[in-house]
Amino acid sequence: MHHSSPSSLDLAATPRHKRNVRTLFVRIRSKLGRRTQVQDQSKSPRLRLPYIPPEVWGIIIQHACLFHHDPLDTSHELSFLESPSNQLATYHASMVTKKSLSLVSKQWNALARSFLYEFVWISRAAQAKALARTLLMEFVENLPSSGKFIRRLHIETPALERCAPADLRTILDYSPHLYIYSDHHSVQRSAYEDAPDPRCSPEEILRLVAHPKIRRLSWTSYDDVPFELRMAPLGSNLTTRLEYLELSSRSSTLPNLSTILSGPPSPSGKDFQHLQMNVHLPSLRALKVSLDNNTFAVLASWDMPLLTNLSVMSSDFSYTGEGFSRFFQAHGAKLTQLELGHSSSVLEEYYLTTPQHLLALQQQNQNQANPPVPLAEWCPNLREFICSADAEWHWQSPDWIAPHILLPSHPRVELIGIRDINTRLLEDPLTPLDLTTIGDMDDQLFDALMCADADTPCFPLFEQISSLLRRDAFPSLRFVRDLSAESHRLRTAHPHLRVLQFWRKVVARCAERGVWFEDCNGVNITQRALRRATLSGDAPVFLQPRTA
Repeated sequence: MHHSSPSSLDLAATPRHKRNVRTLFVRIRSKLGRRTQVQDQSKSPRLRLPYIPPEVWGIIIQHACLFHHDPLDTSHELSFLESPSNQLATYHASMVTKKSLSLVSKQWNALARSFLYEFVWISRAAQAKALARTLLMEFVENLPSSGKFIRRLHIETPALERCAPADLRTILDYSPHLYIYSDHHSVQRSAYEDAPDPRCSPEEILRLVAHPKIRRLSWTSYDDVPFELRMAPLGSNLTTRLEYLELSSRSSTLPNLSTILSGPPSPSGKDFQHLQMNVHLPSLRALKVSLDNNTFAVLASWDMPLLTNLSVMSSDFSYTGEGFSRFFQAHGAKLTQLELGHSSSVLEEYYLTTPQHLLALQQQNQNQANPPVPLAEWCPNLREFICSADAEWHWQSPDWIAPHILLPSHPRVELIGIRDINTRLLEDPLTPLDLTTIGDMDDQLFDALMCADADTPCFPLFEQISSLLRRDAFPSLRFVRDLSAESHRLRTAHPHLRVLQFWRKVVARCAERGVWFEDCNGVNITQRALRRATLSGDAPVFLQPRTA
């Protein structure tokens, strides 16, 4: 038997052994490589995020915070035909979104912070105190102030939750870029305070607000200080960009009833000299006032070259005072939109025949048919007029109801807006025409109830709207608009039969005159839309008369 030597066996087996070991290592390496590649691919979506610049994230967050409108854009709110777009429920929903975005990460918190503070709506006194404390603690701890992001401050609280003046002063001190300020009777003011802080006086608060950046201002006076003294900070003429101004009064003292019934004294022209103010508002386009006769005399001296929209919610006697006439003689020619709030018929009848300056006008025009207050002559360029549906039947014109007793006619008005139609609809006494469902009616019964011979629901309101369509009163009229959102709901969401009867007759009367009747959104109301509303629900909304 032949035996090989060990040296020859080692030499023969070494090359094959090396090849096997090399192949084994290659296989192991390839398996490990595939496993590492799979792990890397599984981790890549978490680790390799695309880089987005902070500026782009800021734009994304900004659009995510916007709901139906931009709260800092108030250019479309200069017209009194438009309903306010800011509602508390919408604000709360937007704040929930902003808070969620600010809690994502530190980077997002820094980007969302400016949008979190840009619009502040204070609805309770505790919210104003919390915001004031936050701004103070940031200053004490030497942190970046959040007040620099505040652009709009809206204060609207219940009567028992009004903000403390000290908290308001703190908020305004740390809000240098504020350009929209609204106070709707929501600041605490007491005439019996022993030692009020002079830094928190109304004059000082107004001085903080009346700066060159302010664009929109809603101001409330809480005491009986003369208007020309209270508004003295505006005399510095720093509010060069102010576009909207709302002035209202909330005095703690009640006027004397005998003064109201006897009428205010009729001042002469010399008595108004001390009411002159050197106020220049070069950008003001909309003015809303709810003040007295002397205030109108003060406003008559203001320089407002771009004023076109005016809303007057005045007390009864102010409509026929000499200050009222002075204001419209000074600024009436510029107006294209005018709103006059409703005034009770009893006081209107009295004051339209009592004041001496109006008696002089009546004596001059005793042989003419001109009204005692020539508002149409003072506002020759008027195009849009807004009135209230809550008008009384006047004894001097029993055959028709004017939109407002001070403007029974105008040759150039093209649009008339009517508020509070929903109130008049709810006050209509229901008749036995109530049915269980409108959907159960056939077309023949529906047309019979809607015919011209059927009784007219809300007959005074129907006659008031019909009075607007008289060609001799408003020959240029083209549009009549219902400004009530609640009236739109009553007409479109499960409408009651008498509501449909009323609107069917109104639309038919407007069609005869060639006038379009619009809803609160400016959309035409048609017979087809009214008929379609009957198919939108199963049961009507039963109206209940309003109780005191």
